[in-house]
Amino acid sequence: MIRILLPIRIVSVANLREHFMARAKRSKLHRLTASTMLRAWGKPPALPVTVTMTRIGERTLDTDNLSGGCKAARDGIADWLGVDDADPGVTWLYAQTPGKPKEYGLLVEVTAS
Repeated sequence: MIRILLPIRIVSVANLREHFMARAKRSKLHRLTASTMLRAWGKPPALPVTVTMTRIGERTLDTDNLSGGCKAARDGIADWLGVDDADPGVTWLYAQTPGKPKEYGLLVEVTAS
């Protein structure tokens, strides 16, 4: 099992009213952080795998906002795995856990299915 904590803040992008370039910059950062940190960890496991992304934050998001907020990180993980994020060999699970005040992150766990 691979377990890594990404230092990114997952927000509800559906409810944000922000400039499109700010959103693009955040998405690029999340995707690049996920793929770079996982590449530094090592080679990806063979498919099929289950990827669990656990958001750490002060407040909880509803399920659709949680999955939407994790989209760029999901793309970065798929880049590391060498597949499209819609590949049937990857099962994506989402979870949340409360953090301390001002504590944010995304815990990624990759296990063989």
